[in-house]
Amino acid sequence: MARKPIESFAEAQRLAKRKMPKAVYTALISGNEKGSTIRQNPAAFERIGWLPRVARETREEQPLVRETATTALGMKLSMPVLPGPAGAQAIHPEAEVAVAKAAKEAGTAIGLSSFATKPMEEVAAANPNWMYQLYWTGTRDDILWRLERAKRAGSKALIVTLDATGGGLGRRDWGSPSIPNQVDLKAVFRFAPLAASRPAWILKFLAKGGIPDLGVPNSRSNPDREPAFAEVYAELMSTPVPTWADVEWLREVWDGPLVVKGLMRGEEAKRAVDAGADAIVVSNHGGNNLDSSYASIRVLPAVARAVQGQAEVWFDGGIRRGMDVAKALALGADIVLVGRLWIFGLAAGGQQGVHDMLEMVRDGLHWSLVGLGHRSFKDLSPDDIVAPDGFFFDPDTKTRLEDLELRRSRG
Repeated sequence: MARKPIESFAEAQRLAKRKMPKAVYTALISGNEKGSTIRQNPAAFERIGWLPRVARETREEQPLVRETATTALGMKLSMPVLPGPAGAQAIHPEAEVAVAKAAKEAGTAIGLSSFATKPMEEVAAANPNWMYQLYWTGTRDDILWRLERAKRAGSKALIVTLDATGGGLGRRDWGSPSIPNQVDLKAVFRFAPLAASRPAWILKFLAKGGIPDLGVPNSRSNPDREPAFAEVYAELMSTPVPTWADVEWLREVWDGPLVVKGLMRGEEAKRAVDAGADAIVVSNHGGNNLDSSYASIRVLPAVARAVQGQAEVWFDGGIRRGMDVAKALALGADIVLVGRLWIFGLAAGGQQGVHDMLEMVRDGLHWSLVGLGHRSFKDLSPDDIVAPDGFFFDPDTKTRLEDLELRRSRG
């Protein structure tokens, strides 16, 4: 009997909740503090309305053919969507390797987190179109060692995340997840009730010869020891946040494409371009950094305008369906990253669950283009949408959406 695909983000979330221990599921759905930003990110998309087109001037010979193929920093993609980096995803035995395989099957790339649980070499073997995401932890020598390793493993680009400033896993109204430094006997007894609550979940790991992996192999500073997530996270919180001089140094030592992630202001996007960024990511860290940060889709048009086509504009935050992708593309994005969408797909169905989420997004983007009368996603523009007054603005100039003249970087 053919397997029924997961058809929506909501379905993937329901399946994940049913399969996973409560504490693990809570860690996936939660943001920082009250979770204001994590709710606002997807809610902001609901306030964007389409202005569909109906009758055409001529009949289409192939009425349902729509162009979605594109490139990202030279990588060929079947659609302008890719799984973005997300750390500590030991929610399935195959973790990021399953995501990489699903992305390859869908014809797209993957961003791999410094805090991923699978080594970059395994991910590279599963999908050669991958990019290493760097958190600024440790010394420059530590960082240089990681970059050299990523280069040897074939990373197509370097993504440096600037918006990890200490607001992540610490203060949550619903309780903070407790992650041990290592799975010793004490930790086993402590977390035994959690595992017993969803025996099928833990049995998947045992069938693969182990238990959920708490190591972060891609944050090593040397080849001798693999640090634990809690250890590296503590290091991140104690390391001074990077400066623009640090970004410029990265540009000097990394000879491939450079992506600067976590920008919400036009002035900072321009600064990143001046520092040598080949792409910037409009993102508020998915609600896991500074709570009450503005929804990233609200500032996307202004940031895209500030870049003026000098770098690719990538977007991250709140994507739950293909129509959301179309809206982000209409407002200035060249590439859209998905995060919780693939996370819940992985939790619900492993590699196939991630594949289902990517194909669901592709299908939604296709039908958005059909309804709007466009043959290609590159034809999407602010003319296709209606949004409330003041919905989009530049945090620096308070520019309104109707005043924006986007110079898009795609040809």
